Amino acid sequence: MPSFLYKSDPVRGRQWAEVFQRQAAALDFRIWPDIGDPADVHYLAAWEPPPDIATRFPNLKLLFSSGAGVDQFNFAALPPELPIVRMVEPGIIRGMVEYVTHAVLELHRDRPAYRRQQAEGLWRPLPVRTAGERRVGVLGLGSLGQAVLQALHGLGFDCAGWSRSRHTVPGVSCFAGADELSAFLARSEILVCLLPLTEATRGLLDATLFQHLPRGAALVQVGRGAQLVIADLLTALDSGQLSEAMLDVTDPEPLPPGHALWLHPRVQITPHIASMTQPHSAAEVVLDNLRRFEAGEPLIGLVDRMRGY
Repeated sequence: MPSFLYKSDPVRGRQWAEVFQRQAAALDFRIWPDIGDPADVHYLAAWEPPPDIATRFPNLKLLFSSGAGVDQFNFAALPPELPIVRMVEPGIIRGMVEYVTHAVLELHRDRPAYRRQQAEGLWRPLPVRTAGERRVGVLGLGSLGQAVLQALHGLGFDCAGWSRSRHTVPGVSCFAGADELSAFLARSEILVCLLPLTEATRGLLDATLFQHLPRGAALVQVGRGAQLVIADLLTALDSGQLSEAMLDVTDPEPLPPGHALWLHPRVQITPHIASMTQPHSAAEVVLDNLRRFEAGEPLIGLVDRMRGY
């Protein structure tokens, strides 16, 4: 009997197992390290695949990432013909929309500044701007970026998005490619990074990029920690080029005690919790992709190895 092997959080794995039992009882669902006969493993879902995947599972047909990203995968260690599928499921999207919307609203209504004033016992109203007067820019126009922009546009913000390739999002000014990045940054008073981690985006959030933003802009970083040059962020905050930074990802994770980011008064940190897969809906999405695979239909979230996402 073909088997599906789950190699990630075992608590979530048991919730996946419930969905598989109800909807695909003919498929033998196993949770690592109970792999059964390796030759029976046709499908694997993992955050980090085992290093000997090519030899251990000779009949593997599909590899699923248990999360939205695949930057933790070493493509060179994976069979070149093996399809890789990243997680695209409603729970991840809803969670990211909630987190980014909350962050943008906090920055828009000066909540970090008011917290600092409260600590000093200051009652000092700041000028209130409408959402339509606030320009928000989102780096990354995948499923997460588009959903975030639609929510922010619905609240009245003046929204723009940037990606490597051309996209169209209703109500949003869309920029594409390296030639249009500077213009996008110049109008982004609140910049949200939702890009995947690739060699092209590693270290992208640096001094050069910050200088293209309006003075006093704010950063919401929910991409990957390695995209941010921490020293450049701290310099930009101290100089006033950036006013605030809200970080859900860092490099390393977790940050060591006493790290400068923990201590900076204009930095807020959350421990990589912006969005997480919801086990039941994630399992249903995977089962839909299995059906698509067996029917020869396009897979949702199929990774382009050349692009890295």
